[in-house]
Amino acid sequence: MTLKKQHSLLNRANEACDMVKKHITEDNIIRIISHNDADGISAAAVVANAIKEEGGQFHTSIVSRLTREFVRELAKESYNLFVFSDMGSACLKYINRLKADVIIADHHQPAKIEANANVVHINPHLFGIDGSRELSGSGSSYLAIRELGENGKKHLAYFALIGAFGDMQSQNGFSSVNKLILEDGLESEVLKINEDLKIVSKSEEPLYKSLAYTLNPGLSGLTGDLKGSKTFLEKIGLSYLVKFVDLEGDERNILKDELIKINPAIFANIYTIPKEIPQLRDLEEYAYLLDSCGKNKKFGLGLGICLGEREKALDTAIDLQKKYREQLIKGMEWIKREGSINLNHFQYLYSEDKDLKRIMGTIASVGISIGLLPSDKPILTLARLHDDIKISGRTTREMVEKGVNLGKALDDASRSFGGQGGGHDIAAGAIIPFNQKDNFLNLFNDIVEHQLG
Repeated sequence: MTLKKQHSLLNRANEACDMVKKHITEDNIIRIISHNDADGISAAAVVANAIKEEGGQFHTSIVSRLTREFVRELAKESYNLFVFSDMGSACLKYINRLKADVIIADHHQPAKIEANANVVHINPHLFGIDGSRELSGSGSSYLAIRELGENGKKHLAYFALIGAFGDMQSQNGFSSVNKLILEDGLESEVLKINEDLKIVSKSEEPLYKSLAYTLNPGLSGLTGDLKGSKTFLEKIGLSYLVKFVDLEGDERNILKDELIKINPAIFANIYTIPKEIPQLRDLEEYAYLLDSCGKNKKFGLGLGICLGEREKALDTAIDLQKKYREQLIKGMEWIKREGSINLNHFQYLYSEDKDLKRIMGTIASVGISIGLLPSDKPILTLARLHDDIKISGRTTREMVEKGVNLGKALDDASRSFGGQGGGHDIAAGAIIPFNQKDNFLNLFNDIVEHQLG
């Protein structure tokens, strides 16, 4: 049954591929609209790189969310093909009104609307495949160009996996369609897998910072805690100022053994692009770099790196990542001090701090994973943006199995107050008017209570 679902999804993706081929052949500029996180930037990158390799032209916009007004503006543009990557499924009602050809390559929970004949809609949920675990937005976008050109585009599969890492789909290894994409990458020999410690910045940062900056998997007492990481390394007899790459073999073994005691998942498969420069070799670290660009609204910088820009662009992105990581450390310290505000069926964090607002979703996820926040309740993060509030929701797989669906809950609750929301069962977002904050929280609490039965 699973293979049948995948086959149906791939058939739909091949329709999109034929559409892309047609417009490249006709010398049309292809309009790409994508989301602003690591998955969205990777999604735009895989489509843009494929078009570029075939001698085609494209014009890309990276946006934080898709609104009716934005789609209306797109309708005024004179393009013959629009590609929505890592977004679009929830806005099908408005996208259906576009007169041009359209491809939606998404993985968020779709609206219950049929696509018009001019729209090719690629979304795993339409085929009974879980878009929160088994295929990312960049994965759907990769499938849309996979068969493009004489030899196909399997050598671009790694972009889909970068996006999957960005959307936390790598826990317990890749499965389903993500696994198929991984096999494409291995077959084309652009990817390599080996077992190692999953700590970050092994050649750039001193060891105590590498441990404190490691988010996936979280290390209780170390992640987000520079002082805790120093103390830990001193206790096991290692210099906290040395870089991981400079450790001797026996020192690496000591570190590995002690970290496995904290979280066994820290020693696992590492996915690399051997021919890439060191800073971009590890797919998960590549995703972190793109996420930093997205969080700092430097979308063009992230996309440019994916399209081959290096040197100055890469230096700028690495500086942004360092600042972003420093903000995460401050955010984790804030959680330790303040904790979350608890209602009966969920918890939330609220801040108007400019720096905290960028990282709220990340620190909530990490806070749950390392035990700083309770894991038995979904968490919302609320950040005020003038007259609105931006909301990010996170929960655990265990809570999803009990019935929680954050995408549906945030969609239903936000619509009740003239807002907009949606996403996945395990992670989702919304925008609501600021003056409806308390009413929204009460309704969301009731919806989660209902979901839990």
